Amino acid sequence: MKLANNKILITGGATGIGLGLAERFIQENNTVIICGRRESALQEAAEKLPTVITKVCDLSDEKGRIDLYNWIAENHSDLNVLVNNAGIQNWMNVGDNDFYEKASDEITTNVLAPLHLTKLFINLNSLDTIINVTSGLAFVPFSQVPVYCGTKAFMRSFTLSLRHSLKDSKIEVIEMIPPALNTDLGGKGIHDAHPAVSDFVTSVFDQMKEGKTELTFGTSADRANANNDTISEYFNRMNP
Repeated sequence: MKLANNKILITGGATGIGLGLAERFIQENNTVIICGRRESALQEAAEKLPTVITKVCDLSDEKGRIDLYNWIAENHSDLNVLVNNAGIQNWMNVGDNDFYEKASDEITTNVLAPLHLTKLFINLNSLDTIINVTSGLAFVPFSQVPVYCGTKAFMRSFTLSLRHSLKDSKIEVIEMIPPALNTDLGGKGIHDAHPAVSDFVTSVFDQMKEGKTELTFGTSADRANANNDTISEYFNRMNP
């Protein structure tokens, strides 16, 4: 992927990893569009990044995804990079009364939305890069976020297949595989002790400059390269 002179859409770009990526892409001389469901968060991002373009959009809604694509096709038809970053994480147990409802929300946002957006955006003649943000939890699950882990394992598998399916096209498929980072994913304060988003972003940009298409950081590198024995070791460590 060329790192400059792109027009990029980042879903869930107002906070966390999405905002970190938006800031760095802008620094690298790209035009960046971010979308999210909270207008207040988008406004805060725009105050920090004055050149960013914002779009309120609920990706959990099929019509919202179609409207987003149509808006891009009409107003930003030269968009060439789609970053499927938006995601939600629920700490829960299968015995919780609202488990199914929360699980459905996670599956819709973390799986159905990026699948649908991918299908829509490959119709843009200008599209040449798809970046899917998965997780180290795609390889070794953490039982307190069971459905989130499952959605990221799905996206890991789908990304591998997507890359193969598009290998004869002009579209490059990149997977970003973060470990737990200091964001509000899952709730405020839960991940405060983890590495900064800025450190992750610096690392993945260095890897993209090298031409890599699977981008890891910290413990996600070990998990992405784990075998059955080390996966079991990681699982037991994470789920005492």
